[in-house]
Amino acid sequence: MAQLTVRGYDDLENAIRDGVRITVRRRGTSIVVIPLRLALKNRREAIEARHPTTGQPLTLWVDEADSIEVVK
Repeated sequence: MAQLTVRGYDDLENAIRDGVRITVRRRGTSIVVIPLRLALKNRREAIEARHPTTGQPLTLWVDEADSIEVVK
């Protein structure tokens, strides 16, 4: 379960604002996405994103992620 620090939230918000890719690791799998917004759904934080190649919309739950990193 990812525990985002203040710096982590700042980096995520900057990635959303700038359209920078992030890597989300979950259950041993890495997913690279372009985050669109950070939302609260059913009392859980969700990253609404799209796949950089296909454009498919994705919802990634922050509490299910092992780690979240901005691709620099």
